[in-house]
Amino acid sequence: MHKQTKEILSFLIIGLVLVVFVIGYRYMKDHPTVNLEGKYIGESMGKRGKVKVAVSIEDGKITNIEILENKESKMAKNVFKFIAEKVIKNNSLSVDSVTGATKSSKDIKNAIADAVKKSGIPLVALTNSSQNKNIEDVHTDIVVVGGGGAGLTAAIEAKENGADVLLVEKLPILGGNTKFATGGLNASGTRFQKLKNINDTPEKFIEDTLKGGKYINDKNLVRILANESSKIVEWLTKYGMDLSDVGRLGGSSVDRAHRPKGGYAVGEQLFDTLEKTAKDLGVDIRIATKATKILYDGEKVTGISVKTLDGESYNIYAKSVILATGGFGANQDLVKKYRSDLKGFGTTNSPGATGDAIELLKDLNVAFVDMKEIQIHPTVIPNDNHLITEAVRGNGAILVNKLGKRFVNELATRDVVSQAELNQRNHVSFLIFDENIRKSLKAIEKYSNEGLLTQAKSLKELATALHINANELQKTIEKYNSFVSNGKDEDFGRESMKFKIEKPNFYGIQVAPAVHYTMGGIKINEKAEVINIDGQIIKGLFAAGEVTGGIHGANRLGGNSLTDIIVFGKIAGDSACKNLK
Repeated sequence: MHKQTKEILSFLIIGLVLVVFVIGYRYMKDHPTVNLEGKYIGESMGKRGKVKVAVSIEDGKITNIEILENKESKMAKNVFKFIAEKVIKNNSLSVDSVTGATKSSKDIKNAIADAVKKSGIPLVALTNSSQNKNIEDVHTDIVVVGGGGAGLTAAIEAKENGADVLLVEKLPILGGNTKFATGGLNASGTRFQKLKNINDTPEKFIEDTLKGGKYINDKNLVRILANESSKIVEWLTKYGMDLSDVGRLGGSSVDRAHRPKGGYAVGEQLFDTLEKTAKDLGVDIRIATKATKILYDGEKVTGISVKTLDGESYNIYAKSVILATGGFGANQDLVKKYRSDLKGFGTTNSPGATGDAIELLKDLNVAFVDMKEIQIHPTVIPNDNHLITEAVRGNGAILVNKLGKRFVNELATRDVVSQAELNQRNHVSFLIFDENIRKSLKAIEKYSNEGLLTQAKSLKELATALHINANELQKTIEKYNSFVSNGKDEDFGRESMKFKIEKPNFYGIQVAPAVHYTMGGIKINEKAEVINIDGQIIKGLFAAGEVTGGIHGANRLGGNSLTDIIVFGKIAGDSACKNLK
């Protein structure tokens, strides 16, 4: 055998060994060895596949629950862990489901119930001796209320500045609306824009935001939002966030929506980055802990009172309190109070977005602004409340009605697109795109995996499946493609048209408007200090994120909310630290 042939064979054998090793390592990582002796195996079907657990029972008591198999989302995994801990603590399956995660709660309880049934061992529920009892009060420098993006950012900033920080979240999982964000984070003048030869400036960002908000925005806050936007991209990149992809969302005059490479959904990675950073820095995070009162001595805020899901109540004394409790888009009563015309609309919001701050602040004479300004998002799946990111339109999709015709500039502001949809038959429309657009945005793959796409090999086949006029849809697509070729949308003035819709497969999603964002909230100044109705600051009290008002005016641009929570989350954390001196 020739020497060269032997060398080639040697390299092939070494390569094969390495491949086997890597596959084996990944398998062991995903399927760790578990000693099942003396344990009872239970199963149920989750949304994405089998949920399998191993339950240890000694002397009629559940001592441990191990999750053996689970293909669910990270959020569901957190729910599984929380429910399992509650079942062990109570020695009973009669534990409350996690608000907003009822299906995941049921899946894990069913798997545990299956294991207990197989054991044949009767369980006797334990009495929690701490139920409805007070526990020791806590003292800290800064307490943050809310575990979404704004709260985590504020906590990180304060911790980086050397403060002792405690964060409470009423739900048993962190994330709020942040983890559901998909489209991107708006920023101007970034290095990622410059690499793509995108000419953007804070001045353009400011003008787009004011125009989108119908010029009722607080201009000082908008100026800060735009001027600090490129800095937060660098700040997040420092902690491992990938924001290298840049696209365009409705109302923006240039591409400025930053997201992970390939157009992956931005929210989950952003949340993961913030959560990991906060925990690595040592922020004291307490989930399933709801703020019930803000402590105030007549001159300054002195902390908060809280209550856990187990009924334990105590006070957290702090020199600075940061409110980051989110908006009220999931509270139908409050939505109807400020916008009676939105009665019966669905919502895209996290179940935690119930406007808690309004009740917490009722005795402090806090000023609220723009409370009637509630945004509805135009691309939400009816009766499902599953939001389809604006980035799908930003990357080239169009909207058509039941007649197969376009009816609006798809990249107009959300209020304009939503109203145009409400003028269509049955208040619905259809997102239409092709294979090129699908491949340009990784976020679409998630929709495919969840069974949300209608797929067809031809436009006629797609129209039939969606029950829309096939001949008109064909004409609409041909006309739109001519606009793309000529670089001018003669019907609706759409400026960004990245792809023709011409390559099979073709895709469609039926969508309709739903409550998405509350622009109104607590009045703050440039330092994120809370302002009362007399125009005075409330010493020691700060706020950031959707709980505040004034930044977005009458309508928020897509991509601006993530910029808001990071920019003003950092400002709130910094101001809270300065208040300690």
